[in-house]
Amino acid sequence: MLSIERRKWLVLVAAIWIQAFAGTNFDFPSYSTQMKSTLRIDQVQLIYLAMASDIGKLFGWCSGVLLLYFPTWVVLFMAAFLGLFGYGLQWLIIQTQFSVPYFMMFILSLSAGGSIPWFNTVCFVLNINNFPENWPLAVSLSVSFNGVTAALYNLLATKLSPNDKSTSYLLLNAVVPFIVAIAALGPILQQPGPQKDLQTDETVIKDDAHIFVCMYILAAVTGLYLFFLEPKSQNIFIGSVLLIALPLLFPNIVYLIKKAHRAYYSKRQPVKGPDYSLVEFKHHAEFPEECSTPVVDKNSRGCCVFERIIETDRLKVLGEEHSVTHLLSRCDFWLYYIAYFCGGTLGLVYSNNLGQIVQSLGYISKTKALVTVYSTCSFFGRLLSAAADLVACFYHQTYTRMYNIRTGRLSLALVLMPIAFLLLVLSDKLTVLSIATGLIGICSGFLVSTAVTITSELFGSESSGINHNIVITNIPLGSLLYGYTGSLIYVDHISRLRYEDRLDERATVCFGRTCYYHTFILWGFISFIGLASSILLFLRTKPAYVRYNQKQGSKQTSTGDDF
Repeated sequence: MLSIERRKWLVLVAAIWIQAFAGTNFDFPSYSTQMKSTLRIDQVQLIYLAMASDIGKLFGWCSGVLLLYFPTWVVLFMAAFLGLFGYGLQWLIIQTQFSVPYFMMFILSLSAGGSIPWFNTVCFVLNINNFPENWPLAVSLSVSFNGVTAALYNLLATKLSPNDKSTSYLLLNAVVPFIVAIAALGPILQQPGPQKDLQTDETVIKDDAHIFVCMYILAAVTGLYLFFLEPKSQNIFIGSVLLIALPLLFPNIVYLIKKAHRAYYSKRQPVKGPDYSLVEFKHHAEFPEECSTPVVDKNSRGCCVFERIIETDRLKVLGEEHSVTHLLSRCDFWLYYIAYFCGGTLGLVYSNNLGQIVQSLGYISKTKALVTVYSTCSFFGRLLSAAADLVACFYHQTYTRMYNIRTGRLSLALVLMPIAFLLLVLSDKLTVLSIATGLIGICSGFLVSTAVTITSELFGSESSGINHNIVITNIPLGSLLYGYTGSLIYVDHISRLRYEDRLDERATVCFGRTCYYHTFILWGFISFIGLASSILLFLRTKPAYVRYNQKQGSKQTSTGDDF
């Protein structure tokens, strides 16, 4: 029988497997052309099918509710069946096995896209339950593997059907997540379960820190392998070792090394664990005065109106559980929602339009390279979101407490977005386009990875499955609003072309810098609103983070005095 420590790492590996194959919406461009041709639909109808996948995320909160009443594995297989139904029938339709009305294709796309937040919610809950001390590291690690889904499916499609890959993606999207769900069933059924009320030994925390470092290095190596090698030169065996074998082996290897190290040095000097742990969500019960005493930032300056904005209904304690009604009534929630809506979601919309942007600027041959730039930067942005937590695992809380204000890190990441759109407005050079795409990718990846942790820290971990799915409703809303607005501007520029400059009377392609110039200005202004909202959120939540760190520091000092 495996120990509790080893079983929790198996659960993390299962979450990594699920996330690595659950980002099925990223390969839509790979089969969209054939879908458009087979269904005989125009570009607008195709865009609506892509939006349907995002609209499916509006129902992600259902998975959080179901997890309150059903075991985790039940919700996991519900997600798998949603994807199998949605993608499987789409594959049969593209294979011309039968035909359905356009409305049914919209429903199938909605079902397929709806499976993605269900998979994500299952992984979030597994990580939070099994890593009470370091769950933000576990969440960001598993979420980072979601960024390699497109590369993995491209590798599988190249090996399985090298001559006609486009017919394979939908089949892979339907079958592979279902197979992975079956593979993950064993670790999930054997998981040690919620451990929030258990005392965690300092040695265990230190062992976890070293294993997480190994896992993050493995994630970086996996990303480099998948993104920078051509699919034809990649080996499936090497990919499976990086993704399956090494995550299973690393915990055991670290435990054996640490055990030998302790056995050798135990007689000479004691081995101390790090004086650090991430946010615990029961601390507001330990310090009830925090919940009733208003938090006032003594260093706040400015006019009375600004101070009132900062002080009104500000967060008093980290980890306090919020019901849906309470959540929607909080100013901090709406600041957070706007920051995500005008930041991370805008980055996703930019990636969806990247093909047309590149085409309009005359760099159509560089499309694949720029998509790789965005994907790679997004992946490493996800890994970067946990950098401060990894460093903090090996240093005293006193030296790292300012870096633990996660809303501050969010603001720093969102600074990149307005800079990127400013570059796009000022120049249409390929180098500038590549740099701006990379900055947007880093920002989007960082925000997607750290968002779950922020939701849990600000509004409670027990209800995070529901609350975070409410937060990400901004994704389909932003996809519809930003995508539709950008399309209107794009079509307007086509109508302004001189007749002799058009390919034909029904020209649907716009060429030139002006096609997206005004869209970039608009998106840049929106991203600035997101940045401003994140800064306000940081100022309002900073005292709660500082107070928590002070409490932790005093507890660590008193513990040290006992020795």
